[in-house]
Amino acid sequence: MFKTQRLFRRATVLLWFLALSSVCTANTLVHEREAMFGTIVVTDEGDGVRTLRFGRYGPRQSVVKLGDPDHLVLGYTRTALVGLALAEAPRRMLVVGLGGGTLPMFLHKHYPEATIDAVDIDPQVIEVARAHLGFREDALLRAHAADGRAFIEKTREPYDVIFLDAFSSSELPAHLTTREFLLAVHRALTPGGVVIGNVWDRYANRLYDSMIRTYQDVFDELYVLDSAGAGNKIFLALPRRLQLTDAELVARARRISSAKRFRFDMGEAANFGFLYAREPNKDGTVLRDAAR
Repeated sequence: MFKTQRLFRRATVLLWFLALSSVCTANTLVHEREAMFGTIVVTDEGDGVRTLRFGRYGPRQSVVKLGDPDHLVLGYTRTALVGLALAEAPRRMLVVGLGGGTLPMFLHKHYPEATIDAVDIDPQVIEVARAHLGFREDALLRAHAADGRAFIEKTREPYDVIFLDAFSSSELPAHLTTREFLLAVHRALTPGGVVIGNVWDRYANRLYDSMIRTYQDVFDELYVLDSAGAGNKIFLALPRRLQLTDAELVARARRISSAKRFRFDMGEAANFGFLYAREPNKDGTVLRDAAR
């Protein structure tokens, strides 16, 4: 049984990589420009749907439907939102890694009274999101061109929800993986808050087990979810102990998505590959700045 599950998971990851490497030739090129970490490419897939990539043949970083923030195509976004079930009535949220603005725009619609800061290290990504991907700011939703770590280290007013979604074209920046960084994140988090980390699975991420170990070293609890149909893992880290079962997390997530009238059932995402990471990961070591 377990061998079959492993083979199925590896086949899923292989199909995911094949899908990431393909670009539909029927898509219309909307915008292309050189930026800090490669070429920003925006294509139109029809019916108002646009895709952001870094490089012509890079994986999809964001998929948006203009004027429709509820249109969530990439499965990891729905899974990441499960973290909202662990933060009671969030008033302040931070998203590190803007991309096309999918997460901030969704959060702004469903939490219209919350302050939302979105941070991206590349100012051109922000410009492209504004000009071509429907990202709109106002008094409560603001984009900041800054390194995510520096922004968090300078934060004085804590956040209830912190999304860490700052992939480069192939990996998470090393300085966003260490114990020192996560300690700064912990300081920037309210006692009742949650940190939501989007990382590559161990098949594509040599630091995966060490990242788990580092989160465990800094936070009181860590839950890990699979992202259906993708190679992402979602970390849900807490500065307190809840000791939730998978059924309890599913129930919490389902209540939120129902009350907020999401188009999808967060309970399904919460139940996919649930892991309560109680014991320190023996396959990894704590990542530190000095080791970089």
